[in-house]
Amino acid sequence: MSTLLVDPTEPPRVGATLQALRQAQGLSLDELSRRAGVSKSMLSQIERNQANPTVAVVWRLANALRVELSELLSGARSNAPAIETVASHATPGLNSPDGLCHLRILGPIDLAGQFEWYELSIKPGGALESAPHEPGSREHLSVLSGSLEVTAGGAEQTVKTGETARYAVDGVHAIRNKGKQAASALLVVINA
Repeated sequence: MSTLLVDPTEPPRVGATLQALRQAQGLSLDELSRRAGVSKSMLSQIERNQANPTVAVVWRLANALRVELSELLSGARSNAPAIETVASHATPGLNSPDGLCHLRILGPIDLAGQFEWYELSIKPGGALESAPHEPGSREHLSVLSGSLEVTAGGAEQTVKTGETARYAVDGVHAIRNKGKQAASALLVVINA
């Protein structure tokens, strides 16, 4: 009977698992590189077992793929719960520099760059001004309370409570609260 010995000084080989997880999520090497902050050439080398990543790199890759570190190291899939709940305090958010706009990031990180949704709150006088997205990208703004003005494609439209505006965002665009009360909305971004 032979015993398989594992060399504790040899870093774990994660190449095949990394490639399988990346492909299962439909990610290119470029996209995973961007998400994890690891160069495309390094990712390629790791997947081909030509480079052994540091623990910090494996941790960044696991986070970018939204898997447990142990799953990436061992190749064993963890049992995900049937329903995943994210606590309110764990939902990330962003504030505009002037503090008049707040975005709660409701969508999972693994869909970022493809399909994103936010809860948007804008105080009177606040504006969410955005640079162009990829050609063919669109936003869908559903106003929950108050009213908001959308500027896109050289047009302006006031969107009231209960209404939804859909518009191209491959040019400069903005959402403004010109009213006297705070406004809230759901904002969905579909990137091309």
